[in-house]
Amino acid sequence: MDFELSEEETAISQLARQIIGDKVTSSRLSELGSDFDRETWEQLAKANLLGISLSEQQGGSGLGFLATATILEEVGRFAAPLPILSTIVMGAMPIDFFGNERIKAELIPSVIAGEIILTGALVEYDGTSRVPTMKAFKEAEGWRLQGTKICVPNGMDAHFALVPAATQSGGVGIFIVDLNDKGVTRVGQTNTSGQLEARIELADCYVGPDRVLGDPQADPGRGAEIVTWIEERTIAGICMITAGLCQEALRLTAEYAKTREQFERPIGSFQAVAQRCADAYIDTEGIRLTALQAAWRLDAGMDATKAVAIAKYWASDAGQRVLLAAQHIHGGVGVDRDYPLHRYFLAAKVAELTLGGASMHLSHLGEILAQEPV
Repeated sequence: MDFELSEEETAISQLARQIIGDKVTSSRLSELGSDFDRETWEQLAKANLLGISLSEQQGGSGLGFLATATILEEVGRFAAPLPILSTIVMGAMPIDFFGNERIKAELIPSVIAGEIILTGALVEYDGTSRVPTMKAFKEAEGWRLQGTKICVPNGMDAHFALVPAATQSGGVGIFIVDLNDKGVTRVGQTNTSGQLEARIELADCYVGPDRVLGDPQADPGRGAEIVTWIEERTIAGICMITAGLCQEALRLTAEYAKTREQFERPIGSFQAVAQRCADAYIDTEGIRLTALQAAWRLDAGMDATKAVAIAKYWASDAGQRVLLAAQHIHGGVGVDRDYPLHRYFLAAKVAELTLGGASMHLSHLGEILAQEPV
C-alpha cells in the first residue's frame, strides 16, 4: 500500500488539527472534567468534518473510512474528549451502510449537523458483541430487548445506541435503541482517563422493525457480519487515536529532554535517554503504520481481519512502552496532573484495553495464521 495520504485526506487532517488544536487546551480540558467538548464538536460540524465519511445523499462528503481515521489521529494528538469514534464509526457509519432509507434520513443528517450523539454498545459482563447475552424477542410489532451492556462510550450523552442482541433463532440482530425510551436505564461509569461511560440496562425495551440493521429472522448470519464490520472499524479507529497519543507524548518528551538539565547538560544528550527516545520513536512509527494499513484495507473494501489484529497488538503493546518511556524520562513531572502528559498516559491505557488488549489480539492473530495453508 501507499502510506502517503491523498491531498484530500491531508487537508482533512490539517483542518481537524487546526480546529481541535485551537479549542482543546490543557486549561479547557481541566474545565470540562468528564464532559465531552461540545463547543469543539459544533465547530467540527460546521466544517462538515462529522459527515466526511457519510453518504452524499444524506448531506455527507461520501469519502471513505480513512478520512475519518485521519481525524481520529488528531483526536489522539490532543487527547480531545470528542465522541467521533462512538458517534461516527460505531453509530452513523453502520447505519449509513446497513440501515434502511427511513432510519438513515431520520438520524444521519442530525449527526452531520452535530445535533445528536450516537454510540455502540459492544461490551458485556459475560458475553461478546458477536455472541451476546443481551436477548431480543420477536413481538408482533417489532422486538423486545432484555439485558445489560457496559462500558458504553459516551453512553450518558448519546441519544441512540447500536445494540447487538441474540435472537431466539440463534442469530444476532443490531438494534438501534432510543436511550430515552421506556425500559432503558443508564448508570454512569468513569473510565481510567476520567471520561464518563455508561452501563445500559434494557428491561422490556421495544424497538420497531425499521430500527434493525439486517434482518435477524430472514438471514440469521447477517447480524454477526455487521458486528464484525463495526468492530473492525472501531478497533482501527482506536489504533489511530493511539498513534496520535504516542506522537504527542513523544513530542513532549523530546522537548523536555532538550531543556531539562542534569550535571550541567540536557538529559537528552545522555545515551540511555537518547536510546529510550529512539526506541519510542520506532514504536510510534510502527503503531501509526499498522493502524494506517488496517484503516486503508477497510477503506478499500479488502479483508482486514489480520491487519486489524496486528494494528491492535501494536497499539496496545507498543503504545504502553511509548507512554511508560515518556513518563520515566519526565520523572516526577510526568505524574504532575497540571502537566499534560498524564492525560496521554491514561487515555492510552483506556485505548489499550478497549475491545481487547495485546494478548487477546496476538492470540487471535495466531489462530488466523494457524488456519492459513502452508
